[in-house]
This record gives sequence, C-alpha cells and structure tokens, in this order.
Amino acid sequence: MREVAEIIRLHGAAYRAHVGDRVLPSHARVLRDLAACRTAYFGGQLTQCDHCERQVFRYHSCGNRHCPTCHGPRTERWLETQRAQLLPCPYYLVTCTLPRDLRALAFAHQRVVYGVLMRSAAAALQRLAADPRFVGARVGCLAVLHTWTRAMLYHPHVHLLVTAGGLSADGTQWIAAKNPAFLVPVQALSVIFRAKVCAGLRRAGLLHQVAPSTWTTPWVVHAQPAGRGQRVLDYLGRYVFRIAIANSRLEQVTDDEVTFRYQDNRTHETRRVTLPGVEFLQRFLQHVLPRGCAKVRYYGLWSPAHRADRTRARALLMALTVIAAPQAADPPSTSARAEAPRCPHCRLGTLIVIAVLRPWWSRPP
Repeated sequence: MREVAEIIRLHGAAYRAHVGDRVLPSHARVLRDLAACRTAYFGGQLTQCDHCERQVFRYHSCGNRHCPTCHGPRTERWLETQRAQLLPCPYYLVTCTLPRDLRALAFAHQRVVYGVLMRSAAAALQRLAADPRFVGARVGCLAVLHTWTRAMLYHPHVHLLVTAGGLSADGTQWIAAKNPAFLVPVQALSVIFRAKVCAGLRRAGLLHQVAPSTWTTPWVVHAQPAGRGQRVLDYLGRYVFRIAIANSRLEQVTDDEVTFRYQDNRTHETRRVTLPGVEFLQRFLQHVLPRGCAKVRYYGLWSPAHRADRTRARALLMALTVIAAPQAADPPSTSARAEAPRCPHCRLGTLIVIAVLRPWWSRPP
C-alpha cells in the first residue's frame, strides 16, 4: 500500500526548498516524524520467532497525531472511552462551517480562530437548547474540528455530536427534544453562531481584518438525526489521530506526481486528483494543527465539569428505557488484550522480544 510517508521521502526535500524559511515548526515536525515512522529513527525491538527462529525488526511508530499510518490503536482506545460515555438517547449531528471570507484569517491565526469556531458553535447550540420551546435543558456536545474537504482543500468546520435532549436545571429529569423532526431551528442556529464568532474575533482583536459583508450573509449550518450516536462517533474517530487522507486512498506515487481518489459529496461518484508532489504536500500540511491546539472538545453534559450531571442523566434515561440491560452494557473491548504478533515468515510461531533498539535521536554521538 502507498503511504504518505513515501510521498514525504520522495518530495519532502523539494517542498522544503520551495517553502524555504517559511516552513512552520509544526509542519517541519510532521515532515520529520512521518518520514521516519516505523524506521530505526524511533527505535524498536528485535524479535525472534519461537517456531522457525527467524529474526524480525519491529520499529516503533512516530506517534504524531497527524500520521495516517500509526493512528489505529490510539483511535480504538479513544473510541472505547467515548462509547462508554454515550448516553442511551437519540443524537443529532450538527455541522457549523466558517465562510470562505474567514478562511485566510483562520489559517493565519489557527489557534485563536479554531478555538473561536468550536466554542461559538457549542455555545450557540446550548443557548437554543436551553429554550423551553426546543429542549429546555442542558445538552451534551462532543465537538471535533475538521479543516478539509475530501479533495484535501482548506475548509474549516466543526462537527458536533449532540444529545437530542438534556438534563433539567434541577437535575431531576431528562427532557427530550420537543420536536421529533429537529433539535433546534437551523436558521436561528446559523444567526447565533455567526454572532458569537463575530464577538469572539472582536475579543481576540481580529475583527478589523474581516470584511463587514461577512456578517450579513447567511452561514452554512447543517443538522441531521444521528441515531444512537455510534456511527457518527466511529466516523469522527477516524480523524482524531490523523488528518485529511488515509493511505488507502493513494493510488499512484511517482517521482513527479501523486494521484489519490475521493468520493464526490453531491454525486457520490469516485473522482481522482493528480498533483505534483510538492502541491500534494502543501494540501496535506495545511491541515496540520499548531502545537497545543485541541481538535476534540467537550461541552455541556460531556464536559468534565459536569461528570456528575452525566451520571444522573444516564440513571434517568435507564429508568425510562423499557429494555435497559443491553443498552447499559459497554461494548466488548477488542484491544484490551494484546496478542503476541505472529511471525510473518512461517505464520505459525509468535515473535518474542530479544533486544530493544534505542532511537537514533537518543544515541550518544
């Protein structure tokens, strides 16, 4: 299978030459880590098969949160934690998107604008949900930041998995959404979301860089039912520890170009994009987050500060559920028990560690 790491090894030097001293520290680290992922640079282990006695080097993953190769175990652990927190109730998936006029500002001030985007979306939702006409209670929101389209173009937006109901102010009852067709009115949500982003940019001292027409045009907000939340959670989990593209979508990598495929959102047809190697890396790296920028945040009942409220809400929901036991049980863990790796040569024995290989960067000169 083709890998992003292979593209970086082929075209990383040309990208650095093209960008020069304008390369961001976060981008430089991703280029270094992904190119060295599962190589001797990060160290590893020398193992031996207990059946055929062949020796196999097993190198460590880079652990970078943007790596499409080594995210699997971390993603599964994160998903197990979130599944355990899911309340037994219906959910909605809400998506709030920054308009085109704000994208340049967002890219220039990522840490600030991304924070404003996520807080504003969650605050707008909570404000409308608190209205007795719609819910009249505190809902739970899990927010995940995305900055890309399927073609890897820059498109900052936030997905929110939201409970279709909430805990009453006195904590004594679970209040379901009043209308079974929607959680909150999307048009009103769009207006409040836009106003809160405007206020957030004003507090950050960035409002003067935004054209006044941005605050009078409609903003894109979308909401749809999400069942019991499991499928949406699985979708969001795919991108918590990687960005933009999976290795499986890479079709061809040459010394000059990279070809990848994606599914068109509107037609659902498979499309292919061929880019020069440097341009591919530019598209990929524009989605790398600055250090310390959290791409997953929790609000309302999902906030750590409201853990006790979440416990009360779960008890109330379980009491309302006709068949509670199957929904109360946590899904079985598939990663809690790690099996010894099989020998890739004989396929019969297991690999036993016989030596630890120190990372290159930790070795004395």
